[in-house]
Order: sequence, then C-alpha cells, then structure tokens
Amino acid sequence: MRPRWVIILSVLLCLTWAHAEEPQGTLLLPCPGNGPSQCTPSKKDAKAARKNFEKGLKLQKNKHLQEAFDSFESAARLAPQNVDYVTAREMTRQQLVFDHLQSGNQQLLENRRVEALGEFRAALHLDPENQFAQQRMQEAYSEWAPRMQEQTRVIAAAGPAEVVPKPEKKEFHFRGDSRMLLTQVAQSFGIAATVDDTVPSRKVRFDIDAVDFYTAMRAACDVTRAFWTPLNEKQILVALDSTDNRRQYEQMAMRTFYVPGISAPQELTDLVNLLRNLFEVRFITPQPRSSTLTLRAPQRILEAATQFLQGLNSSRPQVMLDIKVYQISHTVARDMGVQIPNQFQLYNIPAGALAALGGQNIQDLINQLIANGGINQASSTALSGLLSQLQGQQNSIFSQPLATFGGGLTFMGLSLGTGGAKLSLNQSSARILEHAILRAGQNNETTFRLGSRYPILNASFAPIYNTPAISQVLQNNSYQPAFPSFNYEDLGLTLKAKPTINRSMDVALQLEMQMRTLTGTSENGVPIISNREYKGSIMLRNGEPAFVAGAITRTDQNAMNGIHGMGTLPGLNRVTTSNSKDIDEDELLVVITPHILSENEAESSEVVLPR
Repeated sequence: MRPRWVIILSVLLCLTWAHAEEPQGTLLLPCPGNGPSQCTPSKKDAKAARKNFEKGLKLQKNKHLQEAFDSFESAARLAPQNVDYVTAREMTRQQLVFDHLQSGNQQLLENRRVEALGEFRAALHLDPENQFAQQRMQEAYSEWAPRMQEQTRVIAAAGPAEVVPKPEKKEFHFRGDSRMLLTQVAQSFGIAATVDDTVPSRKVRFDIDAVDFYTAMRAACDVTRAFWTPLNEKQILVALDSTDNRRQYEQMAMRTFYVPGISAPQELTDLVNLLRNLFEVRFITPQPRSSTLTLRAPQRILEAATQFLQGLNSSRPQVMLDIKVYQISHTVARDMGVQIPNQFQLYNIPAGALAALGGQNIQDLINQLIANGGINQASSTALSGLLSQLQGQQNSIFSQPLATFGGGLTFMGLSLGTGGAKLSLNQSSARILEHAILRAGQNNETTFRLGSRYPILNASFAPIYNTPAISQVLQNNSYQPAFPSFNYEDLGLTLKAKPTINRSMDVALQLEMQMRTLTGTSENGVPIISNREYKGSIMLRNGEPAFVAGAITRTDQNAMNGIHGMGTLPGLNRVTTSNSKDIDEDELLVVITPHILSENEAESSEVVLPR
C-alpha cells in the first residue's frame, strides 16, 4: 500500500507545481495547431518563454525594438496560446513596420532610392499583407525597373474590299494603247479591269519581267498615270490619278485606335487637329471618355496614320511637386516709463472759503452758522444758491490735492495731475508649416490655394416699417429679416505651376503666385484687400528645391508721452516719459521641389506614305 500512496502524492505535487508555474489569470488563445498537444508547452518551454518575454520587455523599454520583437517571437512560438506573448509580439511588429515606412518615406524625399527600397522591404518582411508598404515599394522600384510604356494600338479595324489575283508571276512586253495595257495586265492575273473615261488613250511601251499582280499594276499605273481600286475579289476600277478621282473612287477603310496617356479632352483634340493637318483625314471621331480615335480614310492614308500614331508616344511625363509654405509671425508690445504730471490748474482761494472748507462738510458749516445767527434763515433762496455753488466748488476744486502760495487777494492754489509708472511686455510668436504634394502632367497646370474665404456684403434689405403688414408681424414677433447678399473673396496664397520636362531631365516651372490679405481699413464700409502677384519661370533639376517666393512684413510703432523738452533729452526721456513700442513681423517662404515620376519621351520616326 505504501508505494501506491507515494505515487499518488508525487503526481499531485507535480500537478500543483505545474499549475504554480503558469501565471494566474492568464487568458489563453485557441490552439492554432491540429491538437492540444501542439499548444501545451512543457515545463522547460514555459520557463524559456517567460524568460524571453521578460527580456523582450526590457529591450522594448530601452528602445531596442528589433531585439524585443525577436524575444517576443520566441516566447509566442514556445507558448502560442498565451495572450500576453502574442499581443506584445504583434504590437512590436506594427511599431517596427511603422518605423520602417516612415524612414522609407524620408529616404524617398531625399532621393535615396536604394535605402528607401531596403526600408520598404523590411516592412514587407514583417507584414507581407501591408498594402501601403506594397504600394510604396512599387513606387520606389519604378525608378529602377525598366518601364513598359504602353503604346497606341488598333482595337478595331474594317478594311475595303480586296482582290484575289492568281498567285503567279508573269512578264510583259507591250507596245500599244495605255487603256489596253491596263486591261491586259489585270486579265493576265484573272482580274477584270473597268477603265474609267478619265484615263487618256495614248501610245505606251511597257517591259517588265517576273512580277506579281501588285507590282505589275503599280508599274502600269505609273506609266499611264492612273490608279486602281478594288470593287470585289475579281474586279477593279482604274481611273486617272487625280485628287478628285481619289476622293470619289478610292475606297475608305476604318480603324479605331486606343491612345494611352490622355489626361484631358484638350489633348485628344490637339491630336485630332494634328492628324487633319498632316494627312488630310476628314473623318475622325474622338472619344475622350475611352481615349480612342476612329479614323475613316483611304487605305494608304490610314496605313501612314497608323504608323505615325504607333510611333508617337502620347503618354506625358508626370511630375510630383513638393510644396512647403513656411509662415512665421512675431508680435512684441512694450510699454514702460514714468508718467510725470504735465497738467496743472491755478485757483484764487479766498481765506474765509479756505478756512470754512478745511476738511469739513459744507452742510454742517452752514447749519452751524444758522444756529449761531450768522446767517439769516429767511433768505433761503440765496442760501440754496450759495450751497450749490460751494458744493460744486468742493467737487471740482477742493476734492483734489492742491498747493497754496501767496496771501490776501493773491492767495492762490495749485492743483497738479496724477503721476504713475508703467512696466509691461506682451510678446507672441506663431510658426506655421503647410506641406502639400501635388502631381501634374507635362504642360498641365496645377493650382494650390492656402488661406480662407472672406465674406463681403453686397446688398442688404430694409423693409418699410410703417406699413400695416410689417407692423403686424413686428407685434407678434414673427418678422424675419431678409438674408443679405454677399460674396466670398479668396484670401491667402494662390500658387499655379505648369511643369515642362526637357530632354536633359530638367524641369521648367511656369509660376503664378498671388497673395491677398486684409489691410484692416475699409472704404465706404467695404474692406480693402491688399494684393501682391508674381509671374515668372524657373529651371530646376530633378529633386532640386527652389525658394520661389519670400515676403517679409515688419511694422514698428513707437509712442512717447511726457513733458516737452524733457522727452527729447537722451537718457532723461527714459525716466521722465512713458514709452510704448509695438513690433509686428510676418515672414512667408514658399519652397517647391519637383520630382520626376516618369520620363517618357517621344521617339522620332520617319513616316513613309505608301502609294
């Protein structure tokens, strides 16, 4: 019996120890494997996982994210059901992906493509499903990978009738009439020729050896100054080679071309005008929505137009404009100095009034005089006038401190103004950065606006208030005034840029810049808007920043308040006057950096017009 109890106790102790090794309250994820045996770690694996997790926390605290991720990855692999391990691993993974993407974007801005590719590859290695990293990877790689330029291609065609001559070669030795020559050459290959009356009849000599139908007919037409056009598989029409006859008898073919790289309807219109002027194609139907052109022309003209369109690369280069607007505003208001009294009042003070009003109440003095019989109470009117006069003098003169001098009739009083000291400083500064990235095509204008829209009143409506209808709605509080008419004016910065890429891969920018601000004044109630404009062009290399505009506005306002004479003395004016100074500084700087995204150039080719 003893061995059995020893075994049971040993099993219970092992289970208790294993339960103590697992953190209490830890959530477990569903097992990702085929069975619980693949998810339940052994005692050794659980201890190693916990050790790696603690190591990862220390590394993460010290900003060593890559090493921390490796530790969390090891812990999650050993204990795949532990929520803490898996959560720490995924959080660190996403932080690493974010850091690699930020670093890659910065490398792209600095035109360091190789380093950017490495950062984006590292982000994709951590998170292969990250679509943003995939897109940035493609954009960075597009600068090095060979470009597969999409060419103009024919998507639909309908040709004229074609003849089917005998597939053999013949020789001709003819002396006779030109009309008979054309008929015999066609009949030799099993084709019936109808010669038009416009072909003149004259004597010709024709010798040629071992030629097919097309070569023989071309040579015969050169001799007789004619041309032929098919009517069906075994019949042709021959007429004099003239502009009118070709327009009348030559059969039309039709082709529809897809033209890539068309970003605006005007580009397709320009291409249509070019085809009309070069090849005199009258029937052209453009479709801007699908970027297609449908041409109807004679076969030889259509072949030449096809050769021209396929050799013309109509896709325009793309330029990314990196625009940064720096705006700095600084305001300083300072008020300091000593305010010395610069105003005084001089009074003639009777001795009796000065003694009577020496700090006592006027009403109490009058009551005392009446009680002593010094004033007749019957003369109430004169008494009231005296009281009001003395009360007014007390409020206006004797309520302020004054200095006296003289005596008798020349006893005078001097009242000075108030003095004080000021020492204040108000300072504020603001720094604003606007960063915009615009994409524009070759010779396409792009616009960037920065600012606000200011409403300006155009008209207001004032009803006639003395009508019965208006009076009624005013009484019942149901009157609603008409909404005024106004329009918005764009204030701030407006920048227009048109990039042009030359063969040396330099970017020429045609710039138009306008700055509109409120001046703070108005005319007849309408605010005055300050307007500054700039037009010009600059040439930049790919990735070269340019400071295209800068504006500095500085306003200084100085004010001095003090005694004349003392305020003009150097040094003394600091303590005898009050000085205030206001400084407003505004700086605006516009930086543009062009980046060429595609460098498609049209390859020159010679167009041969078939006969």
